[in-house]
Amino acid sequence: MDDDQKPSLSTNWPELFRKIRARTPARIFVERGAAYSTCTQLELRRAHAGAVDAVWSEFDLETDFPSEFVAQWKLFQVSSQAQSKSQFLLRPDLGRSLSDAAKLEIARRCPGSPDVQIVIGDGLSRAAVATQVPALLPLLDETLRTRGFSIGQSFVVRYCRVGIMNSIGDLLAPRLIVLLIGERPGLATAESLSAYMAYAPKSGHTDADRNLISNIHARGVPIAEAAVRIANLASQIFAIQRSGTSLKEAHISPKLR
Repeated sequence: MDDDQKPSLSTNWPELFRKIRARTPARIFVERGAAYSTCTQLELRRAHAGAVDAVWSEFDLETDFPSEFVAQWKLFQVSSQAQSKSQFLLRPDLGRSLSDAAKLEIARRCPGSPDVQIVIGDGLSRAAVATQVPALLPLLDETLRTRGFSIGQSFVVRYCRVGIMNSIGDLLAPRLIVLLIGERPGLATAESLSAYMAYAPKSGHTDADRNLISNIHARGVPIAEAAVRIANLASQIFAIQRSGTSLKEAHISPKLR
């Protein structure tokens, strides 16, 4: 297509182009010449600033979740071995292990050996956790319980990396851990949540032993679909008693509960 034939950002765009753009947050069919238009450039700078804020913002249970939500689910907050946001970003290894104080608090407040232990981790996006978890947790809990699974006491881990699932597995010995954790932000959204799942996690397990449902956000995987997909995958995991690369998610319609 010649330059003078390319669609502009005006309302005169062909319907097909507008439908495609509406289906994805990716920046496609943007108007440009020698450089991006001012509008697109400002949008990119805004998205980049939002991503940086999401990574550096400190998650706090009392301010980021509604008080009634915290009380209803009896949530409490512990920390990994990282002692600050800077240390967490510079030392990923510290984010993969619970602090000594966290181990004591979790052991005191959480019963051992549940079928499913749901853990909430800030990860690399406070915004994702604050936005998605209050809607996802109740629906996920209900969906899992309707399938007969026992659910442990949920809690929040600050300065959390995915590998902390091993540390929690060593402590509580659940059959399955579901870690709801903030994804690394991109320029499309800073509110994308991941659900990592691991069967009987323990020290020495790697990403190859885990499964993942990612892109849980308004323009990605909807909350209702995410809850059903997590429950479906949990059923698969329990059926074969393993998780990881040897297991592929069965794509079942969210309506088939």
